[in-house]
Amino acid sequence: MATLDGGPLALAELERIGRGEAPVRLAAEARTRMTQSRRTIEAILGSGERVYGVNTGFGKLSDVRIAPADLARLQLNLVRSHACGVGEPLPDEAVRVMLALRANVLAKGLSGARPEVAERLLDFLRADLLPVVPSRGSVGASGDLAPLAHLALALIGEGRCRLRGEELPTGQALARAGLTPLLLEAKEGLALLNGTQAMVAVGGLALARALRLVDLADAAGATTLEALLGTPAAFDERIHEARPHPGQIRCAARLRDLLAESEIRESHRQNDPRVQDAYSLRCMPQVHGAAWGALDHARAVVETETGSATDNPLVFSSEVISGGNFHGAPLGYAFDYAALALTDLASMSERRIDRLVNPDLSEGLPPFLTPDAGTSSGLMIPHVTAAALLAEAKVLAHPASVDSVPTSGGKEDHVSMGMTSALKLDQIVGLVERILAIELIAGCQGLEYRHPLRAGRGVESVYGAVRALVAPLSEDRAWSDDIERLASAIRSGDLV
Repeated sequence: MATLDGGPLALAELERIGRGEAPVRLAAEARTRMTQSRRTIEAILGSGERVYGVNTGFGKLSDVRIAPADLARLQLNLVRSHACGVGEPLPDEAVRVMLALRANVLAKGLSGARPEVAERLLDFLRADLLPVVPSRGSVGASGDLAPLAHLALALIGEGRCRLRGEELPTGQALARAGLTPLLLEAKEGLALLNGTQAMVAVGGLALARALRLVDLADAAGATTLEALLGTPAAFDERIHEARPHPGQIRCAARLRDLLAESEIRESHRQNDPRVQDAYSLRCMPQVHGAAWGALDHARAVVETETGSATDNPLVFSSEVISGGNFHGAPLGYAFDYAALALTDLASMSERRIDRLVNPDLSEGLPPFLTPDAGTSSGLMIPHVTAAALLAEAKVLAHPASVDSVPTSGGKEDHVSMGMTSALKLDQIVGLVERILAIELIAGCQGLEYRHPLRAGRGVESVYGAVRALVAPLSEDRAWSDDIERLASAIRSGDLV
């Protein structure tokens, strides 16, 4: 059970919520805070004071005062007008996380919304009733307006939803789930729309997968090193204590453990003329470790954001203050940083794949890892696929957060493009999952030619896990299913 009280949520918690594995509830203290916050809004309405988002228009129209009789219509118009997302819908996992995160923001008691609004978001989660949220349309300030508007649209009974996987008009889906449309009161439409929950959901789930990829890159790299008769000397603890970046130290320790007790290493220790390996092997701690550091920084940013009030204006005791917590710059920067690091991780993996299949570099392995080179192409073209995937990742790694297009008549004159950064990161993660799957296939095939010698104890575990999904190459076959099967296991976390 995940209890939402407005505090931070770990990436692992987001994944469980996304998979529908963590039932959610609103903390009692959150209900109390929300009730107190709502009283402040009602007091403002009673006083007639003009306050942005309560009894004014929005954006460029924030100076337009709204008559009390029109406040309910204002909320409906706000939701309807902002629900203009386009493109393919976000996956169910991301929508579940959006629902939970939006409820968690309201639970902080700084938004002026009634507890019933947060509870209705959680009702949708409990019923597995998921609004159809188009993936494009957010510039990341004032938050993810279009995606969140599609969430709010479902709450008021409009738009479309997926009820346990079946897409329906929201009115029908609500009736089947035993729910009624929510009637929004003053400030509540804005409280649902302002925020960063779409980019946090998409980027946070991608980041959780990306962090697993760093560990997997260590495993794939160690497997490749064994297949290429590499040396673990560069992972000596003393080297990394002399440059004590935490990620570098962490990666070197993991590589030493993966390679411990290797019979392959002992077989060439005395007669190996090489003094050192290529950078793609020797510098894994420096590169993998730096990537882990970048991703760990992004994780800290995301987890902080999950427990942050990101709407506007915010309600503090008896005062309502307009600010800019909806701006997605912290997330946009973090996701772009993560995308750069992950793409470089993939770049190093692709170089290792080349060394495995290239007969000029593979330390006696047969060309393209096939015993029948010429008649057979072996792993020649999986390497080409890895190169194509890497090229796509490099294009996507261009940062989105350096761009800004003024909107809303110039009132919103600097935006974050954080949702674009999140969507690009998600795509890059999928590409890198497949690149590492190809390296694992190639590395394990390389180990076939080192038998009966055993690799390091950790590498042997990697070999066994891969062989449970992908058979050794005996003659040419179509590789697509093998690559996707392994990539799917990587994505789900089953291959750790």
